[in-house]
Order: sequence, then structure tokens, then C-alpha cells
Amino acid sequence: MTSDATRTGTPTPPPSPTGATPPSARDREQATGASSPAMVPRATGAKARNRNIIAIASGKGGVGKTWFAITLSHALAKRGQKTMLFDGDLGLANVDIQLGLMPKADLGNVVAGKKTLNQATTPYPAGNFDVIAGRSGSGSLANIPPGRLQILTEDLMLMSQSYDKVIVDLGAGVDKSIRLLSRAAGTMMVVTSDEPTSLTDAYAFIKITAMERRDVDIRVVVNACNSTREGERTYQTLLKACQGFLKISPPLAGIVRRDTRVREAIRNQTPILTRYPNSEAAMDVEAIADRLLLG
Repeated sequence: MTSDATRTGTPTPPPSPTGATPPSARDREQATGASSPAMVPRATGAKARNRNIIAIASGKGGVGKTWFAITLSHALAKRGQKTMLFDGDLGLANVDIQLGLMPKADLGNVVAGKKTLNQATTPYPAGNFDVIAGRSGSGSLANIPPGRLQILTEDLMLMSQSYDKVIVDLGAGVDKSIRLLSRAAGTMMVVTSDEPTSLTDAYAFIKITAMERRDVDIRVVVNACNSTREGERTYQTLLKACQGFLKISPPLAGIVRRDTRVREAIRNQTPILTRYPNSEAAMDVEAIADRLLLG
């Protein structure tokens, strides 16, 4: 993948519930004629209203983003937060697979106008949170008409009023469609690892997001580190690039240590907080959840 830094010539960084059911996308399109590629308006105070929507992003796939989104949702639910996990990846959706869920409806039905977001919600009793599953192999968000994607984003913002926290697992990359969906979020957690390509692409995502939304709360999660010290060094590498080239300083949300039990939990389609609650990775994500609730 060609990083944003390379494309632009910028030096590459070194290694209370409402109970209301939202109208369906089809109803909204008929009412508004949303065939034009309108974008989600940047309403005044959007950050304050959508602080409960947290987007989990990465410039590159394979950094454990979906696993982190699932584990963070579970950790927040354990802390009494009414939580919903939204799988925002239509092309490589796998939240339901990692959880062993077989939803009767998914995001593909919503995009097609056959279901509302409420109707596509699947409870996950083992974790005490709700899930809106994507549809793997159905095509990416880039294939959805911009008007319909706008409606989906607005419906997500409306539905979030019924939850304390909504975690949005974005697709990997910096596509325009992914960034449009991310505009629903007041907080953006960018997951990276110590691999040079992961750092470069995380920087690219932060750069584009910061250019488009100066009000967004961007935080960094360093995943799969051999040690906390190594994670801090990785974060400092990314931070220096952001400070030097972008003049911003995204804070560290937390460090998740490498743990063989993560793969075992995924293989068994069971959240790590259920199967291995005392593992290092589990405790690291729980610490991130605690800090998130503190603001």
C-alpha cells in the first residue's frame, strides 16, 4: 500500500435511550431524494454530541483492529456501559465470525434498504453488548452511493442516542467512504503496531483525518508489543512524526502487549475477556476502557 506520506511528498515517519426506531435508508432516500453525493454536514458541536461514538481505525490491515474493537466493547459493557459494536466493513467483515454469531440481518440488509439499523441489531448475551454485523464479501463501502452512505451515517448517529458507547470498527485504509463513515465519531482510536508499514499508514490516516476534522479526538493504540517499553518507543516514533509534520500531538490511549492467548481466543470464537480474563492483553484493553471512561 502506498502511504499518504509518499503520495503527498511529505517525509515518511520512521520505523438516555430514546426508544425511537430510525427510518430505513429506503424511506429516507424517498423522502429526501438522496441520490446526489451530499456529504455529512459538519454541525456545530458535533464532537460534543457524538463523544459516545468511538471509531476504531488503522491505516493498514492485520494489526488486530477488529479484535481490539470487540475486546473494548466487552470491557465497556462489563463496566455498566450500554454498548453497541458496529462492523463498518462490508468487504472483510468478521466481527460476527470472531464472536461465533449468526445474525439474521446485517449491514448489507440495511444498505439495501431492507432493514433499519435497529432491525439489524443482534444481541451478544455472552458479552452483554449489541452487534450490527457487516457482510463479508459483499463489496466495500466505496461501492455504496454517497447519498446512501450519508443516510447510513446519520442513522448511526441517531441510533447512538440509545447507547452509552458505540464502537465502530472501520475498514482498513484511508478511502473516502471510510472517512465519511468515521465522521459520526467524536473519538478516533488509531491502532498500529511496530511494523514500519503499519506506522506509516497510521500516520497517513491521522494526517488525512486531522486535515478534514480539526475537532476530532484522535488517540493512538499500539498493539501486539513485546513489552510496554517497546510500545512506548513505537508511540514516540509516531508522535514525533505527527508533531514535526502535522503540528498535532495525538495522545496514547494505551499499549496492548503481545499475547499468544489472543489467537487462541479468536480461534475458539470467544472474547478474550471471557476465555482468558487475566491475560496480559485482556488487562491492557481493560485499562484502556478505564481511561476512556475517565475522558
